[in-house]
Amino acid sequence: MKEKKKFSLYNNFFKRFFDFIFSLLMIIVLSPILLLVYLLSFVILKGNPIFKQYRPGKNGKIFGVYKFRSMTNKKDKDGNLLPDKDRITSWGKFLRKCSIDELPQLFNILKGDMSFIGPRPRMVEECVFLNEDQQDRFKVRPGISGWAQVNGRNNITLDKVVEFDKEYVEKQSIGMDIKILFKTIACVFKRKDINKEGTVSNEFHGDYLLRTGKIDKAYYDEKISLAKEQIAKAKNK
Repeated sequence: MKEKKKFSLYNNFFKRFFDFIFSLLMIIVLSPILLLVYLLSFVILKGNPIFKQYRPGKNGKIFGVYKFRSMTNKKDKDGNLLPDKDRITSWGKFLRKCSIDELPQLFNILKGDMSFIGPRPRMVEECVFLNEDQQDRFKVRPGISGWAQVNGRNNITLDKVVEFDKEYVEKQSIGMDIKILFKTIACVFKRKDINKEGTVSNEFHGDYLLRTGKIDKAYYDEKISLAKEQIAKAKNK
């Protein structure tokens, strides 16, 4: 029988209070930078600089994560988007390098979709492959940075990420959040554990499971179909 988790005033009240206050203050203070990046991105990328990535949040509820675009919408002759490496721009690389592309998530925090610190929200197409034990990460709000990000950032597998996420959920406290915050700042300045030049993301988790024989093609297709249905439903809300 699992031990009941002890009630924490910080986790259940003060964390959300701090998130709201500090996200509001940061939006006000950073508004000139947000506006400047918005205008420059509009001109350079020739379109809306803000886009939404649909990700599972607390209790698995899918929401739209706001980000500054770092890629164009260039398509091939058949109308399909070109690979990420062919669409990312020098401006976009700069935004990613400085983590400026993440700043619109301050509005997600203000709304209550996210927190400053928590498990980093992953793609729906990845999360549908998580087993029941790995879904502990959905017990708390996702964050801009988390325990996994300061212990490997983009340089570890999803299986390892969810291990760190589970550890965070079990040990979450004001002390741990402060530790993650300062380690995040250090990682950003040192550019620690960022993917190698020329890559955009790790191998897709479903592809990894299929390649290593942990799932078969029928199961893979079933889960991808489920993910598409969940995203379409969230977009139509």
